[in-house]
Amino acid sequence: MTKNKLIEIRWHGRGGQGAVTSAELVAQAAISEGKFAQAFPSFTPERRGAPVLAFNRINPDEPIRSRAEVDQPDVVLIMDPSLLSILDATSGLKDGGIAIINTKKSVAQVKKDFGIDAKLALIDADTIAQESLGVLIVNTTMIGALIKATGAISIESVKEPLQKRFGRLAERNIKAMERAYKETIIGE
Repeated sequence: MTKNKLIEIRWHGRGGQGAVTSAELVAQAAISEGKFAQAFPSFTPERRGAPVLAFNRINPDEPIRSRAEVDQPDVVLIMDPSLLSILDATSGLKDGGIAIINTKKSVAQVKKDFGIDAKLALIDADTIAQESLGVLIVNTTMIGALIKATGAISIESVKEPLQKRFGRLAERNIKAMERAYKETIIGE
């Protein structure tokens, strides 16, 4: 992804997975780098496990005026792979966009099973979260995958927002994010 233009991101998750928190942390990191950024959620009836959308916009050069939901993203993140069976998470993805998916499947298998015709970044975020955090909350692992796939922000810039958000649990979340960065597989 180019670092010199507006990047629009749409997060698909389930209530309790941390999609809204992820979007907020990404925006805070981008702002700390001197970029313009925003993060905001879109909720259906709020309950744990219900589908949740969150959005980011990051622009390195100009203030962001739009407050509308991101319907033509450059990046989609799918935090729960079961969502691929019940909704079109890549709907509106721009040409040249990237889908970042929490899955154990290969690039070829994801393309075959879900008909996704986009660049893919795949990460087994569930395993990393379980091993690093002891819970299946994949928000920080997905941030690591986002950084690897897009370069929109740096790992270093996320560390302070993670410290503020998670306090004594921040170190585990940082390790999960760094591991996800290393283990994310990028494929065409």
